[in-house]
Amino acid sequence: MATRVVPQKIIKNLRFKTTTKPLNSYHPSATATVASILEREQPSPPQPSHQQPSYLDLNDGERLFSAVPTSTLIRSSAVLHATAIGPVVDVGIWAMQSKLLQTGILKDAVMAVTKRTFYEHFCAGEDAITAGKSIRSVNEAGLRGMLVFGVEDAHENDGCDRNLKGFLHTVDVSKSLPPSSVSFVIVKITAICPMALLERISDLLRWQQKDPSFNLPWKQDSLPIFSESSPLYHTTKKPEPLTPQEESDFQLANQRLQQLCKKCVEANMPLLVDAEHTTVQPAIDYFTYSSAIMHNKDDNPIVFGTIQTYLKDAKERLFLATKAAEEIGIPMGFKLVRGAYMSTESTLAESFGSKSPIHDTIEDTHNCFNDCSSYLLEKFANGKGSVVLATHNIESGKLAAAKAYEIGMGKVNHKLEFAQLCGMSDALSFGLSNAGFRVSKYMPFGPVEMVMPYLLRRAEENRGLLAASGFDRQLIRKELGRRLKAAIF
Repeated sequence: MATRVVPQKIIKNLRFKTTTKPLNSYHPSATATVASILEREQPSPPQPSHQQPSYLDLNDGERLFSAVPTSTLIRSSAVLHATAIGPVVDVGIWAMQSKLLQTGILKDAVMAVTKRTFYEHFCAGEDAITAGKSIRSVNEAGLRGMLVFGVEDAHENDGCDRNLKGFLHTVDVSKSLPPSSVSFVIVKITAICPMALLERISDLLRWQQKDPSFNLPWKQDSLPIFSESSPLYHTTKKPEPLTPQEESDFQLANQRLQQLCKKCVEANMPLLVDAEHTTVQPAIDYFTYSSAIMHNKDDNPIVFGTIQTYLKDAKERLFLATKAAEEIGIPMGFKLVRGAYMSTESTLAESFGSKSPIHDTIEDTHNCFNDCSSYLLEKFANGKGSVVLATHNIESGKLAAAKAYEIGMGKVNHKLEFAQLCGMSDALSFGLSNAGFRVSKYMPFGPVEMVMPYLLRRAEENRGLLAASGFDRQLIRKELGRRLKAAIF
């Protein structure tokens, strides 16, 4: 649910290799499996938007923002308007990235301005305790919080170990907050496994997809990671096996994830794994699915994966994974997002002479998100599993809400959670909450400098989501006008 620019050094240093096979005891033909699932389990078409349920009111600003202080609305209006102006965003991004502003008085000035504007709007606080207060505030307004330790990529084991401590502490903080106020703890696999190792594992998995006889002795049971249409161009030649040092680092990374999973199981706190770019996503899916097989029991998924529906193979991969999980009796949890790396993915594919893995049009992406939403809602309504629909798109929110009520997954159902980023699409968040759905805000925390990459993505993403932010800006402006008139008269 984030717009992220992959560092150039990652793209330049890619080792193009790899693969994946399905669960060891589950070896269907991907093409045949997808075809049969599509034939038997195609979701019912979503309701057209003009048939949206009357209970989902997104026009009454007074009711939608009744729990939001006027001072917060004023700041939100200012930040959303600023980030909708291209030149303002460009200057802000330059200021936050410029080497000229990395030290001294200028740095302090930039950090101070950033903290009072973008940071306070999009983040929950500088530490877990402050974030907990933000969660309480959000919960009082009828929403829940996804607690996100805002650390980014790690490149060596010491950094991964430090990051793990932050994630474990996040679980402890979530336990201290009011029951159900925290819906998920978020983890980035890129923060607990060195990036170079994730690239190597992804290479190996991709090559195994090309050549099923390619042996990966370290590989545990997993769900299908690829479909027949998944991009494999990253891996151009057979990769070398992991070195003894890489195998040791791999085991350390897996131990970190399992330690976090076990802590979440003990706290009964779902752990949601964020998605990344396709260079490392196969390894992330492998870690996610193998952990889900170990820890998801009965009808209580603890480990959730993320599917980015702007990818052309998203629907097929989702069908394959849910089908495999169903056959072995594992309850799966999935978060659906549109995607985060559009320009980077297209540029990378072009460098290999391949077609972009991203849908050709935004309409195709919307359709894929809506189809996957409908499929999971129908799948989990009377079966095992849970879904998080992370969207800022108003039409997708309306369609999913209508579908949920149509099939009986209506008010406060533990199988369905809507989600939006902190500081974005608040009207949709409050509207869905007022309609009785569980709704979470994605709330990162950490020192300003640590979450700076996240803030840069939010600035870029908000500029790219003018339809959603424009809807909020209009409603907020209208509500502020109403409050001003009420105060005067």
